[in-house]
Amino acid sequence: MNGNQSSPNKYLETSGESDFFIKLQKNPAIQKLPKHLRQFIVDQNYAAYTPIDHSVWRYVLRQNYRFLIEHAHEIYFEGLEKTGLKLVSIPSIEEMNDILSKIGWGAVSVDGFIPPAAFMEFQQYRVLVIAADMRQINHIEYTPSPDIIHEAAGHAPVIADPEYAEYLRRFGEIGAKAMSSKKDFELYEAIRKLSILKETPGASQDEISVLEKDVLSKQENLGEPSEMARLTRLHWWTVEYGLVGTLDAPKIYGAGILSSIGEASTCLSDDVKKIKYDLSAQNYAFDITTKQPHLFVTDNFTTLIDILEQFADQMAFRVGGLQGIRQAIESENTSTLVFSSAIQVSGICTNVITDNSNKPIFLKTTGKTNLAVENKELDGHSIDYHKDGFSSPIGNLLGSSKPFEDFDKDDLNNFKIIVGNKTTLEFESGIVVKGLCSQIKLYNSKLILITFKDCTVTYNNEILFEPSWGTYDMAVGSKIISIFSGAADKNAYEQPTAISKTRVNKVTYTDKDKELHKLYQNIRDYREGKKDILVLKDVWQSLKSEHKSDWLLAVEILEIVISEKTLSDLESDIRSYLEKKVSDTPNLQKLIIDGINLADNPLKNRVNSAL
Repeated sequence: MNGNQSSPNKYLETSGESDFFIKLQKNPAIQKLPKHLRQFIVDQNYAAYTPIDHSVWRYVLRQNYRFLIEHAHEIYFEGLEKTGLKLVSIPSIEEMNDILSKIGWGAVSVDGFIPPAAFMEFQQYRVLVIAADMRQINHIEYTPSPDIIHEAAGHAPVIADPEYAEYLRRFGEIGAKAMSSKKDFELYEAIRKLSILKETPGASQDEISVLEKDVLSKQENLGEPSEMARLTRLHWWTVEYGLVGTLDAPKIYGAGILSSIGEASTCLSDDVKKIKYDLSAQNYAFDITTKQPHLFVTDNFTTLIDILEQFADQMAFRVGGLQGIRQAIESENTSTLVFSSAIQVSGICTNVITDNSNKPIFLKTTGKTNLAVENKELDGHSIDYHKDGFSSPIGNLLGSSKPFEDFDKDDLNNFKIIVGNKTTLEFESGIVVKGLCSQIKLYNSKLILITFKDCTVTYNNEILFEPSWGTYDMAVGSKIISIFSGAADKNAYEQPTAISKTRVNKVTYTDKDKELHKLYQNIRDYREGKKDILVLKDVWQSLKSEHKSDWLLAVEILEIVISEKTLSDLESDIRSYLEKKVSDTPNLQKLIIDGINLADNPLKNRVNSAL
């Protein structure tokens, strides 16, 4: 039984010590990847692909190529050549990585679906993540789980368009800042499990139904979608399933369609509703395990960037304020809150106090927290130092017309903020800080941090900090101007990126499976001039007598005898065999007929290097 997940991928050491990763690092884009992303990279293990895997790749790519000549965005064919993809065999990630480096991108292999935040961040670094596994032959038209056909043949070619490539990079940059929720990850996990099970040979319908119900339940109980959930929808309706041009005659550029012979041939029909792409696409949920009932059409790739920027203008990293702080609290994940002074507080935000006008005046994190400026950790303010959390007032001092962060030496003296002196600071909000000033930090002439000893912080008779808790480091800033997901200095924070514990299943092949693999390899060898013509008859006899469920190899042999105009008796025998199989197995009808049609009408060699 041929199966997806045919390469027994192994997670790499984040130190990058494996031979595979060392080879990838020749690409400058890969060199820039931070440690928390490197942990997603797996070894492609190219030798583990079976001859059937290569035949599935060849069939899908050639069928798609024939259809896409008329219906794909023109950059697709230029991209096939620029990215070095061949229609006849699965690509090597190393080779793709080397070729993509010429246009400023890279490629790494990963284990199936990875969390959206990580996926986005890879894009920010101009790195394509490629699920290195291969779909089963019974999912040849459409796979519910990402595979190398989808990633390599779908995503990579369109990157040849500079404007689209910049859209991907910019999407990654913005997406890496998007706030997500705990429920987002739970839904991701459920979808990942379902996609893996659907692509597992022998999975029962009962097992699949249980996971389908779990996905549906989590989708229905997601609540108000987070920034990441809405941004993921925009990504789905553009990068994965996008059309470009006019509503009446759009072209395909989305990777999910470019890599699906089933969906590519039906998506342009009137049965699939076409909607003009705009910001409202963020309101349309999607199901990754089935074909899409509607698609969005963008005028051009410039429009994609414009709408992305419209969305970003609503995000917490640009808006800041109470709305963003509450998103950070609801996420229950590490996030960064940026004060107007430029100081960044990274940790799990657990509380915010607001005044009578609903303005944030005090925030608190719980657990390990660090402080940074311009994404670089401040000396002495690591997660070890702030291991129990951090808290600080937000706002200006009572009696001052100047933003707190803009205080100069005279202002500090006027409010008795002097190292070695005791002082009492009363904020406009009513928060009071009393203590001995022990340190003052500035950055680019902005006051960012004041450290107190023997400090008490109160608000309306409530104690927010007391001397027994230790030293009090108070961030300075009149307001919170930005909130984004993750730590500011990720390497210093050592933020654990959520990696699913569910692994893509690996197929165990029986002796009979291995015999069929040999037959496929013999035909591949003949096509490459390594076998004589007698092998065609031998393989056909073995196939017909021992592997009656197969159809793809029969199509490949038919293609050879037609193209070489030889062995007419063999051609007639195979045609009869396939015609009967079409009659006996309706679910294979279209696949077989399409294979025969391609054998009778070979592809025109539009992209020489790809054929």
